[in-house]
Amino acid sequence: MLAPLTIVQTEAQPAAVIHLTVPRDQIQEVMCPAIMESVSAASAQGIGPIGPVFAHHFGMTPGIFNFEVGVPVSGSVTPVGRVFASAIPAAKVARTIYTGPYEGLGDAWSDFNDLIEAAGHTLAPNLWECYLAGPSTTPNPADYQTELNHPIL
Repeated sequence: MLAPLTIVQTEAQPAAVIHLTVPRDQIQEVMCPAIMESVSAASAQGIGPIGPVFAHHFGMTPGIFNFEVGVPVSGSVTPVGRVFASAIPAAKVARTIYTGPYEGLGDAWSDFNDLIEAAGHTLAPNLWECYLAGPSTTPNPADYQTELNHPIL
């Protein structure tokens, strides 16, 4: 289920991230450890997390995910292990909230992008999602909430 589309201007948000480029079928294996590592680094440095975990995708090449996963932070990130400083970008974005299990995110993105284009907007190549409610906050995947953000040109 998608909430109505809104258009917002985001501000750059510093983040502690790990960059991953993996085949689509490996996402479940690599994402959770990367999230935990990012959260741990931000916590150990006393700078976060100050918001929900996110995944910032740099393009949607079929079969490959090229993205950063991380957490927003309140200060400078000292690189440690695979974690380094990055940011959720400042951008004009189309935004919605998807409610449902993570397995439905692919279809949700497709439906969301169709709505954006039907509204007359041109999609930028990158996009990000913020995980507002998930396994750590609710036992029912039908109640998961993911904020979808697609920059528009």
